[in-house]
Amino acid sequence: QVGHEPLPPIVGRNVLGRKVLYLPGFFTYARHIVEVDGKRGLFRGLTPRLISSTLSTITRGSVKKAFPLEDMEHVSNKDDVKTSLRKVVKETSHEMLMQCMSRVVSHPLHVISMRCMVQFVGREVKYSGVFSAIGRIFKEEGILGFFVGLVPHVLGDVIFLWCCNLLAHFINTYAVDDNFSQASVIRSYTKFVMGIAVSMLTYPFLLVGDLMAVNNCGLRAGLPPYAPVFTSWIHCWRYLSAQGQLFRGSSLLFRRAPMPAGCFPTD
Repeated sequence: QVGHEPLPPIVGRNVLGRKVLYLPGFFTYARHIVEVDGKRGLFRGLTPRLISSTLSTITRGSVKKAFPLEDMEHVSNKDDVKTSLRKVVKETSHEMLMQCMSRVVSHPLHVISMRCMVQFVGREVKYSGVFSAIGRIFKEEGILGFFVGLVPHVLGDVIFLWCCNLLAHFINTYAVDDNFSQASVIRSYTKFVMGIAVSMLTYPFLLVGDLMAVNNCGLRAGLPPYAPVFTSWIHCWRYLSAQGQLFRGSSLLFRRAPMPAGCFPTD
């Protein structure tokens, strides 16, 4: 995500047999991290990430109890279009409230986790523990330092929830025939499939949020040449868009590298 590529790309062929450049994937870089830092290096930022996930789960449960969705009825085949859509909107609004609250509460630990991980780039030890990281961020950046990158993360979550739930609803309502014997099975998987598709489209929000979390924080990964000092997340988005890098880091295995024309001699 931060654009650090310590290993060179390799020449491969695509499905059409043409030569292409592939960047190292997940397993190659995992071996590289072990060679440099040992197996412990694979778990940089794990502690704050676990705390962040725990806080997120606790917050969702607390919000659900504090703001119960009264008389929540799941959409059924017997509902008419208006009734079923109303239920989907109501459920999605409630889910959005829980997700936004949990994101706000857990984001400070996400910021710490990201900074612990990207220290690998510059071999820094600025963020060595959760409590020391909290003190350092508060001293250097104040309260707002814990929430850098929050806005794109929240926007991504909201867009994901609404697109995923509404698309799944309309597909189940208009595309799946009730007379089909496997209609109920198809409907049960629609939301899952839509979640995968929509998550790919909303990935840029995740990328921008993560980059803002480490930008200009004193770590090499958040400074030139990896990235300019961004004035806002919109500045970051525009920069990545101009570079064609809005989906940087979205693939773990098959990572195509930009290849200038005439890079390879003709066979």
